[in-house]
Amino acid sequence: MAITLLSVQDFVKMLESDMLPIIDSRSESEFEHASIPGAVNIPLLNNSHRKEVGTLYKQQGREAAVLRGFELAGPHFHEMIKQALKFAPEKRVLLFCWRGGMRSSILSWILGQNGFTVYLLKGGYKSFRNWALTTLNEHRKVIVLGGSTGSGKTELLEQIASKGEQVIDLEKLANHKGSAFGALGKPQQPSNEMFENLIALSWNRFNNNLPIWIENESRSIGSCTVPIPVYTLIRDSELIEINVGDKSRMERITRDYGCFPPQVLEETTNKIKKRLGPQHAKNAIVLLQSGDFEGWLKIILDYYDKLYNYGNSLRNSQKIHHLDLILVPENQFTDELIALRRKIIN
Repeated sequence: MAITLLSVQDFVKMLESDMLPIIDSRSESEFEHASIPGAVNIPLLNNSHRKEVGTLYKQQGREAAVLRGFELAGPHFHEMIKQALKFAPEKRVLLFCWRGGMRSSILSWILGQNGFTVYLLKGGYKSFRNWALTTLNEHRKVIVLGGSTGSGKTELLEQIASKGEQVIDLEKLANHKGSAFGALGKPQQPSNEMFENLIALSWNRFNNNLPIWIENESRSIGSCTVPIPVYTLIRDSELIEINVGDKSRMERITRDYGCFPPQVLEETTNKIKKRLGPQHAKNAIVLLQSGDFEGWLKIILDYYDKLYNYGNSLRNSQKIHHLDLILVPENQFTDELIALRRKIIN
């Protein structure tokens, strides 16, 4: 049996370097709310068990609660071992519970008795969460990529990353493209707490001496909220504002959203009816219903362009660097962006 207690800093280092399976021994509801990214859930006590044990603890004290906990969990020990073997056939795992207490200690012992090497997080998920919030508050050197809706910023960030630049894609982490239509074709969004955890791990992997590319986002990305320290960096850092031309933007959005049924686009348009204005919303829906996707799109883009331009008007104009890419071949966009970045920030 080999159980090693790790500080959160060493736990995160091991998580990133060794790529070991991570087991969250908390209940299903705790796990579903938020966890350490990459973890799988093997609860020592499920939701109903945890509630029962918690009630007993309040009414009769710790000893009665512990005995009942073993009574409830004991018959399932063999199932937990089978699950662990499925996720970690090499029998090496990272493991945690809420505060590094009884649940993770018991599961560590069970696995250890079956030949597992277990690395246990001291302080549990609570210590990781504190680490994540501290990490989000650390200053980073940031360069912001901006451009009107449909400029292809997400694709450009991927291409920039392939060139060896440091990139964080908040929309990818949030499972959302950022607009009212951004959830279409995307999986369910993470909870806001999970979103913050994902960002924190991304921040931690970066070299702080080098700039990090990030998209010019609003505070909300669907149901996820960008943490204040990160949003402040987005608003206060140097911004490269690209212009790819309306034709290119229209073609990209048509490709991305033209595949969805008109009724789906109509439902989403209705969600921003108040912001569009009653008449604009009515005209947009009529155009959709008549099959005029381009006409609908022009109304939608006009709204988002005004919103985006207003946001940029609140920035320090001296930190906005315009890059016209209309006449530049697409395969040269990233080279142009990286060359300008090097002039602005190293």
